[in-house]
Amino acid sequence: MSDLGSEELEEEGENDIGEYEGGRNEAGERHGRGRARLPNGDTYEGSYEFGKRHGQGIYKFKNGAQYIGEYVSNKKHGQGTFIYPDGSRYEGEWANDLRHGHGVYYYVNNDTYTGEWFAHQRHGQGTYLYAETGSKYVGTWVNGQQEGAAELIHLNHRYQGKFLNKNPVGPGKYVFDVGCEQHGEYRLTDTERGEEEEDEELVTVVPKWKATKITELALWTPTLPKEPTSTDGPGQETPGAEGAGEPREEVQALLEGFEGEMDMRPGDEDADILREDSQEYDQEQFRYDMDDGNINSEEETRQSDLQD
Repeated sequence: MSDLGSEELEEEGENDIGEYEGGRNEAGERHGRGRARLPNGDTYEGSYEFGKRHGQGIYKFKNGAQYIGEYVSNKKHGQGTFIYPDGSRYEGEWANDLRHGHGVYYYVNNDTYTGEWFAHQRHGQGTYLYAETGSKYVGTWVNGQQEGAAELIHLNHRYQGKFLNKNPVGPGKYVFDVGCEQHGEYRLTDTERGEEEEDEELVTVVPKWKATKITELALWTPTLPKEPTSTDGPGQETPGAEGAGEPREEVQALLEGFEGEMDMRPGDEDADILREDSQEYDQEQFRYDMDDGNINSEEETRQSDLQD
């Protein structure tokens, strides 16, 4: 719905100027605190200056929406909260009647967007939280769309890369909580939907993940002070030093001959909720399926125990 005011109907001089109770200046203009009923049924209570809404006020629309916040010359400008008829609301900065600056939008499906706005649209850096799955998009927005460098975070893994028109594109990587990273890139592929006319086919472009390699997760470690030199005899080895710096067995197995594909189709943030099934990865049960290129976790069968 539109959240613009009805100031053009409120100006005195029209045939129906509504009702007003409050302060006026020497010129007879509304000035100071006042309460008004507009000709269209909307109401406003708050500050006026030289005949216009100016300062803190509450504007109630007859359809149930309302704005609580700052005005400058009849325009929503500054900090304010707009509550829409469907129950969604925006809390943040306004400029010339538009969402502009930093703000939080609470959607009717309990999703939230927190970040920058420009001319009424999500634009700049922002975070969109999908309430149903707990996943969230953290990164760049352009004209209301997910576009640019970003991170798509799920319960036990995350994707880091670039997005275009809400879809991942180009090089990126998946980071798994078990301690490894899957590198690759998203390539656009055409999927035929059917024939619209005899000579024309309706084609949908779908991003498809092409994995190239898996590496061990590069963890940050703080710089610790050097320990005193051991007083043991020469040639004494530190326990556990042998093989230090080598990848774990699970990750080493993944490094050999990895190649696979993965589909990723993030939905629209306002309607299509991400419905990816979360799966816990146990580090001791982690292995790589070389046939289909997917990462799975499964329990090993203990046949030897049953035979004893």
